[in-house]
Order: sequence, then structure tokens, then C-alpha cells
Amino acid sequence: MKINNPAGTKAPLTLDELSLTAESIAKLQLPNGMIPWFENGHCDPWNHVETAMALDVMGRHDNARLAYEWLRTTQRTDGSWFNYFHSDGKVEETKLDSNVCAYIGTGLWHHWLCTQDLETLKHFWPMLESAMTWVLKMRRSDGTILWAREENEKPWDYALLSGCSSIRHALISAAKIAVVLGTAKPEWSETAERIDLVIRSGRNAFEPKDRWAMDWYYPVLTGALTGDAAKSRLAEQWHTFVMPDLGVRCVSDEPWVTASETAECSLAYCAIGDFDTARYLLNTTIQHRTIDGSYLTGLVYPDQVAFPANERSAYTGAAIILAADSLGEISPASRIFRYDESGNY
Repeated sequence: MKINNPAGTKAPLTLDELSLTAESIAKLQLPNGMIPWFENGHCDPWNHVETAMALDVMGRHDNARLAYEWLRTTQRTDGSWFNYFHSDGKVEETKLDSNVCAYIGTGLWHHWLCTQDLETLKHFWPMLESAMTWVLKMRRSDGTILWAREENEKPWDYALLSGCSSIRHALISAAKIAVVLGTAKPEWSETAERIDLVIRSGRNAFEPKDRWAMDWYYPVLTGALTGDAAKSRLAEQWHTFVMPDLGVRCVSDEPWVTASETAECSLAYCAIGDFDTARYLLNTTIQHRTIDGSYLTGLVYPDQVAFPANERSAYTGAAIILAADSLGEISPASRIFRYDESGNY
């Protein structure tokens, strides 16, 4: 069975193949809901949300709800989450990252779009409100969001372009949830608008991270840049980050292709309506696919050596599913990364 695609775009993967990838993710989920990167690996809340979203795309709503329940039970009293957890539940890294904590907004809105489950949305509302309140406490005077802080320390003194781009999307998503629940939070969408103004007027406000592919495509993936500005940004650095027929380099100065960055870049091209390029990029990830539907995190060329060594990460499979959804409109949430000229979706 092939996926229906807009603009006559041929599907890179079948639904059966995507279901196998979802199964590889679900098999990693622990009884408490945590989804580690791989068996006995660690877990971070951002990628945990990404995997829950992928499970929802493939109809595994019980798994997704359990994943969000794990977040609810591990949330700190101030609304934040620690950065990394061991599979046994112990905290691995106590850093508090604003983007990591904000992504629950995108995840819960995606869950609502997939399920229309109002009671679940109500159940998780206190968690979402608390998380967004914490994130907004990390704002700078220009409206951008400081990247992170160590537990019980002052925030670091800079913001990240990719992080703020993702946060603006999460804030808009959270604001949409607030409207559904009749508890409007205009400050959330207003904060997103202020972030957009900074990104669109120039990026000197952010710590330079030009080496990383995420800083290239994330403003487009998340709707901070749209229209001609988005198209220009993707075109400007295509040759810097894309290795022809292999995928997207994680960093510009190494021949290290990561399937998650490639799939996310595919999502960015879907966001501007360039489905042929999105399909082309997603097709390159087939070189990372393994027999059980999981995906190798990265390959180093020219020898095609897996790096990290033989690592197959749940979040990589999740990014593949989300990109396939944007191309193929598998789920009711398939347009969550598609925007109008104002960056709304």
C-alpha cells in the first residue's frame, strides 16, 4: 500500500514499512512510558516527544499517551525537565534546556490533532501550562529565549537560533491548545511573534552555530521564516550541508550524514511546498534503514561507517515517520509543519 502524496510526489516508504519503524520505537518503550534512544540508552524529553508524535502518526495513541504520562510524572515542580535520564529513571544530566522543555507544546497539539481526545488534553493541561510558564521566564529583553541553565544557577547569557525557532512553534501550538480548552494565553503567541521578528530582521542576536545543519533549516522547518525568505535560506546553504544522494551533513565540515537531520530538512522543504526535494531527501535515508525498520543514527563517508557505532536511535525513526507524514498526509496532524505567509499552520 502506497501513501497518497500531494503534487504527484511518489512516496519514499510504504505504510507497512513505516509501521515497522513505529514498532521498533514502541518496543523500546518502558512500562513507565519512557522511550530511550535505544535499548538501555538514555532519554531526553525533546526526543521523547518526537517519538510520541511518530507513534501517534501510526495510530499508536496508547503508546503516545503513556509517553506523555511519563513526562507528567517526571516534570519538576517549577515546570521544567532535566536534560537527560537513564533508563532506570535516574537523572543523568541536570541541565535545564528551554527548547527541551517547550517541545511538549508541539507534542500535545499534535496528539490532539491525531486523536481529538479532549479529556487527555485536559489531563495534561497543568503540565503544559507549567512548562510554558517556565520557558517564558527564560526570555531576554528582545523576546528571544535563553538556551539553558544549570540547576540552581543563573541562565546562560545567550540564545540559539534553532532552539528559539523550535520554541516559537511550540508556543503557537500551546496557544492553540489553550483556545481549545477555553483558557486563552495570548502571551504565548505574542512571544512567538517577537521571536519571529528577531529571526526575520537578522540573526546577530543568536550565538553563532553556523557549523550545524539545524541552524540552517530550523527557521524554515518551524515557520519562523516563510515564503521567499524561507526558500532563499534553504537555497543558500544547500551545497554546504547536502551530500548528493547521501543526505544532510550534521555539521558542515565533516562527511557525517545523519538520518534525523535529513528527515527534518525534508520537513523544511515540505514547509515551502517543494515536495520533490523533500521526497528526494527522505529517499536518501534508506541507506540508514535496518531490517527491523529502525534507522542508524549516522553514516560517515566515503566508507559508510556507522557513527555512533551501530547506533539505531528511536528519534531517528521518529523523524522519518514525521517527514513521511508531511509528504503523504497519513495522519490528521500531517500539516503541523506547513505554514502560511505569517508562519501560522
